[in-house]
Amino acid sequence: MSIKQRTLKTAVTISGVGLHTGKLTNLTFRPAPENHGYKFQRIDLPGNPIINADVDNVVDTSRGTTLEQNGARIHTTEHVLAALVGLEIDNVLMEMDGPEMPIMDGSSMPFINVLEQVEIVEQNAERIYFELTENLSYEDPIKKVEMLAVPQDAYRTTVMVDYNSEVLGTQHASMYHIGEFKTEIAPCRTFVFLHELEALLAHDLIKGGDLNNAIVLVDKEVSQEQIKHLQKVFHREDVEIKGKGVLNNTTLHFFNEPARHKLLDIVGDLALVGVPLKMHILAARPGHAGNVAFAKKIKELIKSKRKEKIFDLIKKPLYDINDITKMLPHRYPFLMIDKIMEIKGESIIGVKNVTLNEPFFQGHFPDNPVFPGVMQIEAMAQVGGIFALAQVEDPECYSTYFMKIDGVKFKQKVIPGDTIVFQLTLESPIRRGLVNMRGVGYVNGKEVVEAVMLAQVIKDKQPKVAAPAL
Repeated sequence: MSIKQRTLKTAVTISGVGLHTGKLTNLTFRPAPENHGYKFQRIDLPGNPIINADVDNVVDTSRGTTLEQNGARIHTTEHVLAALVGLEIDNVLMEMDGPEMPIMDGSSMPFINVLEQVEIVEQNAERIYFELTENLSYEDPIKKVEMLAVPQDAYRTTVMVDYNSEVLGTQHASMYHIGEFKTEIAPCRTFVFLHELEALLAHDLIKGGDLNNAIVLVDKEVSQEQIKHLQKVFHREDVEIKGKGVLNNTTLHFFNEPARHKLLDIVGDLALVGVPLKMHILAARPGHAGNVAFAKKIKELIKSKRKEKIFDLIKKPLYDINDITKMLPHRYPFLMIDKIMEIKGESIIGVKNVTLNEPFFQGHFPDNPVFPGVMQIEAMAQVGGIFALAQVEDPECYSTYFMKIDGVKFKQKVIPGDTIVFQLTLESPIRRGLVNMRGVGYVNGKEVVEAVMLAQVIKDKQPKVAAPAL
């Protein structure tokens, strides 16, 4: 079943100061067209420059994720982007009249709340996920950051943080699927150790910081003089520390709120890949720099996969329909393949043009014609059969018979007018006539079907002998 892209029905605005700049920003979320993605617009700058939410536009990760494009910068983008991903909103234009996202309470929840004030609507275009098919890893040995993505049919994340701190300890957090984000992850606030806070304050680097937008972890004994200094900085007389723990005895939303916030940051930073993801992310001691580096690896993998799936259907085919009928015993209405584009090494590419004239459309959803999945598998099998028969002499004397089908997935409906390009690759060498191939079908470069098939090639006819000349 296809999932449609989503956007907002109307615009909605939220306002607040930036954590690092201390400047008030009005942030307006606006509806955007299909395939627009996430874009920021600095309406306070000449020309109203647009900054795409793209990992290639990241210019700084020291105290949040900063993007720059067209001469404009946006600071601290991760919490807002995480909220959009968590609500599964695909297309939004974010207008800002300042340089930094409002920090609010240091979590994604204020953005979730304001976005849910307006209706989230479906669009006509389908949401196209990047579904990982192989493990992908990243490591920073200096910072001891380790990240691994493994194949999964949902967006799942598992995080471990360990700062060698008695206060924080080792914490774990997980999100089983994106539907858990709103309740389990979005409310979790950013955190900072007191000794880090003091250094930031000394360099005037958190002009918008106060005790309402971060959890301050106290990992050492604090003198009365330091408390007075904090009272002055935060303009509050009630600053209080009781031993080691949390400044002002802030009540945590979850016992592992810091770890959950790190998971939130991962969701926000990986939004910069530019497409919704299906994979399981496992991260140890993550941070913005590691998240962005890993996002770049994912984006490069997506690019390489897309290049692999660009097929030249204009060139002269290796086998046309006349050649195919000489190899396969199938005839109308069960000959499913129109041409074979190439056979290289252990792989083959074949093409099926889907038309409304095919007889099964008279009975298979006639008012909403959909190419049957079993027919897609049959077409894929015929491509595999041609690959097997191309390996023998007198292929017209052989037939291929199904023995097993595994791992069948239908990822998107196929309708009249579509062209399915099947790419099949040997899973193991052909032995004793047994052919084991993995096939994937694409429409416009997007996967629509996949399967692993085992067939046997059997010689069941004798070659025709030409009559002797008189």
